Amino acid sequence: MSPRIIGANLVVSLKSFSREKSAMFFTIAFPIILILVFGTIFLNQDNMSFAVHVQDLDQTNSSAQLVQMLERSERFRIAKVDPVIDATQYAKDNQLNLVLVIPRGYESALVRRMTFRDPTAFVTVTYIYDSSSTSTATKMQLLQSVFGVVSQGLSGSLPFIRSAETSIHTKKYRFIEFFVPGILAMSVMTSSLSGAVNVNAQLRQKGVIRKLSTTPITRTDWILSNILYQFILAVMSTVAILLVSYAVFNVSLQINAWLPVFIVLEVFAFAGIGMILTRVAKEAESAVAAGNVIMFPMMFLSGSFFPLEMMPAFLQKFARVLPLYYVNEGLRAAMVFADNMTALRYSAVIGVFATVVFIVGIRTTSWEEGT
Repeated sequence: MSPRIIGANLVVSLKSFSREKSAMFFTIAFPIILILVFGTIFLNQDNMSFAVHVQDLDQTNSSAQLVQMLERSERFRIAKVDPVIDATQYAKDNQLNLVLVIPRGYESALVRRMTFRDPTAFVTVTYIYDSSSTSTATKMQLLQSVFGVVSQGLSGSLPFIRSAETSIHTKKYRFIEFFVPGILAMSVMTSSLSGAVNVNAQLRQKGVIRKLSTTPITRTDWILSNILYQFILAVMSTVAILLVSYAVFNVSLQINAWLPVFIVLEVFAFAGIGMILTRVAKEAESAVAAGNVIMFPMMFLSGSFFPLEMMPAFLQKFARVLPLYYVNEGLRAAMVFADNMTALRYSAVIGVFATVVFIVGIRTTSWEEGT
């Protein structure tokens, strides 16, 4: 054993590591990004508060006191809903996952229970909920705990506040059916962004693109062929995910024209980002690392794996400017709810973004210089 040889080989390995930007990213930067992202999301989970919209149909002092009690619990951010509107339609229109409806007769039932000691007097609050949200069950459990405190303070063995549940969807959905579109969007993003970065950065660094400029192939031909290649990969990935989802989980999803529309828009959007990165980062390793810095946080902050409501408010606002968020929500609107208007709205947003970044990517791509 020679310490000198071991030391020399160690120095060579460390120098090689320092030159590999992608290796440095996955060894040092990537774990730091993950701990920062998830640490911020889950830092205050024990003290996090949930948004709950409350429609008070009783409009009495007693029902108002119940709403104030919910606010004082510090687990809820209460927003009041006009009692004259349809709560179910309101939840759909505003994409809410839970609306609490306090019924008429709340105060009179409370008086019968408290003043006349009527143990049979009770009220039934209604949870109008969205079965697609994983945080809905947590909200309802927390509300039940508050209502349990109210019932304990009243006479009688039966609970004073009972609950009924009404889904905003006519059809019952499982969480896997909301999860699959997010995985589809994430898969297309990683394929398009990584593919554009890897191919363009490596060929540029090796001088291949400069040599191609001397051949009959034009820059437009080159870019379109690469886009077509990324689209084929995206289709293959999408088909594989859908086949597994149907075969293993028996999902119920709407496969319609919106699916290829969003795939095409997403390919153009993230391929455009990839072209921009390969121009900004001169070395292939640096471009790959830069792509990962954009790609991995976007995976976790765009609602692919868990609802935005679990994040702090500032992260929720940040998530709504990320392109992957609009692909996720657009695919869910199209594939789960068959909501064409919502799908159109989200496709317009990602379409504008894709157009801008793709044009910028083309303009920043130098064909003749290859640098």
